[in-house]
Amino acid sequence: MAGRFAPRPTPRPTSRPASRPARTTVRGGRAADPAEVPRQAPAPAAPSSVRTWVPDGPLDLGLVLGPLRRGSGDPTFRALPDGSVWRTSLTPAGPGTLRVTRHGGEVRGEAWGAGAGWFLDRLPDLLGAADDPAAFVPRHKLLALTRHKRPGLRLARTGLVLESLIPSVLEQKVTTGEAYRAWRLLVRKYGEPAPGPAPDRMAVMPSPRTWALIPSWEWHRAGVDDKRASAVLRAVRVAARLEEAAGMAPAAARARLELVSGIGPWTSAETVQRSHGAPDEVTTGDLHLPGIVGWALAGDRYADDAAMLDLLEPYAGQRHRAARLILLSGRTPARRAPKMPRWDVGRL
Repeated sequence: MAGRFAPRPTPRPTSRPASRPARTTVRGGRAADPAEVPRQAPAPAAPSSVRTWVPDGPLDLGLVLGPLRRGSGDPTFRALPDGSVWRTSLTPAGPGTLRVTRHGGEVRGEAWGAGAGWFLDRLPDLLGAADDPAAFVPRHKLLALTRHKRPGLRLARTGLVLESLIPSVLEQKVTTGEAYRAWRLLVRKYGEPAPGPAPDRMAVMPSPRTWALIPSWEWHRAGVDDKRASAVLRAVRVAARLEEAAGMAPAAARARLELVSGIGPWTSAETVQRSHGAPDEVTTGDLHLPGIVGWALAGDRYADDAAMLDLLEPYAGQRHRAARLILLSGRTPARRAPKMPRWDVGRL
């Protein structure tokens, strides 16, 4: 079950303080209380590193960075009323916090922590500098109208794999709310405090080793079943090899990710869309997307993956962008069935 890769705890002496009695296992033995994951106290905010960048066209921060947000309570992402977007990441250089703002035609990035330099070096790619919106040629009136209304849409490229892969695994076969709750609980409990003057309760995603040491009962309390937890544990054991995929072509990166048991086409597509800014990696195996695309382009609410891919064939090379525009158009079929029920694994 989940957590089986964690080392066995060292037994404690039989004499224990009266205030902390030994826990009794279902087999009548004694079990050591799990040690808390070490958490460093937040250091005083050092002067930030700053970079300014001028995009070569329209840019909407919300549209570009929005797919990186996992719910309104995501500890790694915050959009504030002043228009700034805050984000944390565990970069190859260490944890970092990034604040992005836009003033007129200029974008300003401020970063704190060991990963500040890494963040700012890749700020243009994060905001879609490597993306080419002009390569998309709309062939349907709906897509042409949506692109006209949303000229600031670009595809973000984070250059990081695990931070998109793990939440995508958590989203497998459950409601979005359940997945977002699990991500929020696990990152807040086992992540590091965000460097710098980040908004309250922001945190940096746990390291691969910390993910591997999360006890099975904590996955259970977060509502994550054994199948998804085991997939995450298998992924973090080969974290270095998976992060190498950020430098590969999207198709090759997906092939590498899918070598890990529990990671299939749906999860790999959701990952490279964010890590690579891949314009053609459309998601298959989704419960709703084929029907939404079928309804928007052909009035077919019962379209399957094959029908969806046929409808998107004219956009080969830009199929993911076409799907994003369809979702942004708001043209979705009316619901004819109850929402998928929510099962709280933690209550079992």
